[in-house]
Amino acid sequence: MSVQTWTFVIVGLSFALYLYIAWRSRAGTTSEFYVSGTSVHPVHNGMATAADWMSAASFISMAGIISFMGRDGGVYLMGWTGGYVLLALLLAPYLRKFGKFTVPNFVGDRYYSQFARVVAVLCAIVISFTYVAGQMRGVGIVFARFLEVDITHGVIIGTFIVFCYAVFGGMKGITYTQVAQYCVLIFAYSVPAIFIAIMMTGNPVPQLGFGSTLTDGSGMSLLDKLDGLSTELGFPAYTSGVRPMLDVAAITMALMVGTAGLPHVIVRFYTVPSVKAARSSAFWALLFIAILYTTAPAVAAFARTNLINTVNNATYTELPGWFKNWEKTGLVAFNDKNGDGRIQYYNDSNPDPDFQARATAAGWRGNELKIDRDIIVLANPEIARLPNWVIGLVAAGALAAALSTAAGLLLVISTAFAHDFVKCWVRPNITEKGELLCARFAAGGAVVIAAWFGINPPGFVAEVVAFAFGLAAASFFPAILMGIFQKRMNREGAIAGMVVGIVFTAAYIIWFKFIHPEQNNADHWWLGISPEGIGAVGMVLNFITAQLISPFTAPPPADVQEVVEHIRIPRELRQR
Repeated sequence: MSVQTWTFVIVGLSFALYLYIAWRSRAGTTSEFYVSGTSVHPVHNGMATAADWMSAASFISMAGIISFMGRDGGVYLMGWTGGYVLLALLLAPYLRKFGKFTVPNFVGDRYYSQFARVVAVLCAIVISFTYVAGQMRGVGIVFARFLEVDITHGVIIGTFIVFCYAVFGGMKGITYTQVAQYCVLIFAYSVPAIFIAIMMTGNPVPQLGFGSTLTDGSGMSLLDKLDGLSTELGFPAYTSGVRPMLDVAAITMALMVGTAGLPHVIVRFYTVPSVKAARSSAFWALLFIAILYTTAPAVAAFARTNLINTVNNATYTELPGWFKNWEKTGLVAFNDKNGDGRIQYYNDSNPDPDFQARATAAGWRGNELKIDRDIIVLANPEIARLPNWVIGLVAAGALAAALSTAAGLLLVISTAFAHDFVKCWVRPNITEKGELLCARFAAGGAVVIAAWFGINPPGFVAEVVAFAFGLAAASFFPAILMGIFQKRMNREGAIAGMVVGIVFTAAYIIWFKFIHPEQNNADHWWLGISPEGIGAVGMVLNFITAQLISPFTAPPPADVQEVVEHIRIPRELRQR
């Protein structure tokens, strides 16, 4: 069967499974809609959390970033993985013990303020919409290639699917749908990686093949070969790093603490029956996530090596079918600048005079290949000439990753609006049925806005997602951490900190990404910190603002301080 037929079959079967699960486990109460009735087993919740967490950025874009940036791309791997350790140790058990459905609910009650709740709701919505933009972009890319439609129509198709199981199923439906989606995405990610590892290194374990010797008779290791190919074409050595260390540290920190502040991840720890189960869920989630995250560097290296060997200096007529198929999407393009009919793929911005002289002598007139880094994982099986069913499987896995996270984010938006805004502020006497209806209408409206962001994204998938993490780091993380571990932190300090943190971070991102994109480089960044890492600075400003304002304003009420003490140290232990 053709690639398109296999894709239709595998994607169709997987979607039918998701919709069936969502329908069978649809929510009938607000508790089931928001937190699945707090009855999910820790292992199941760990799988659902992993699927919620491993979005299009992890499945589609992370290996693409690493393949183009080399060692510098590892900051995404370190930050996103380390964040889960931080979440498990510092936040998850205490938030579960506090017993509130959502982060805005925690902020509103802990800081005894409806205004604090509204600020948290606005932060949650901004973060979630930023994050969901990347997911819908990923959906559009998948459909653009494998269903032979443009990205706009791909986003619309994916939006309809998300609407069905997010609006009707709620958290209960999404949880068990995401268990299935995790199984699909991890199988889809691992199978081609294993095949390619065997083909290139003879080792069936991609993580080990990453450091193995190639089977091409050269006697070179994969990374040595890739370093040589990269430097020959004017790129930095694959295993070297060129990004400023301060920026590397800032991005890693923003991604780590952003993990702990993401509302759609934190709400997962309310779906289990106990605090112990919340800790266990974090452990299982980290284990399930590690399977993909330890495979991603190998996938990136395999794909980069195959890409260079396949397209560089090849004539257009010699190019394999995968290139021309992706060329139809506009995500791959060949511009024959010197008219020789061959692709010259190299770093034409390399300032080294010796390299420039060599390029001129070879008759090169500039880089002739444009390739979107978000296609690397999806195109990798085609580049390696794997069977068509593997290519269709990868499409199903990519959709599972993007749609599972999109559904979780839309649920956060709908619950933030219906529960934290309408019920807790506008109409406290609303019935449970009315609140559930309001949540579903909010999810419906949110999915339409998310579709627009998917059609008009502010960047490539992982870049957009990194912005969401930065915003979460600058707003929620300090408020949650101080709310748990600092009894004296009051509403004035927390509110001021959140506002300063998110406004500063959002303004920095908007300035360099939208107002002055031509200045988006290390020469213009403040202290050399990129928009992807500025959330770490926003977090520091949040902490400083809160600590400066809190001592000069009234302390929290005694009952709030008692709750803070209780969630960390049980009363019976304090009396000993």
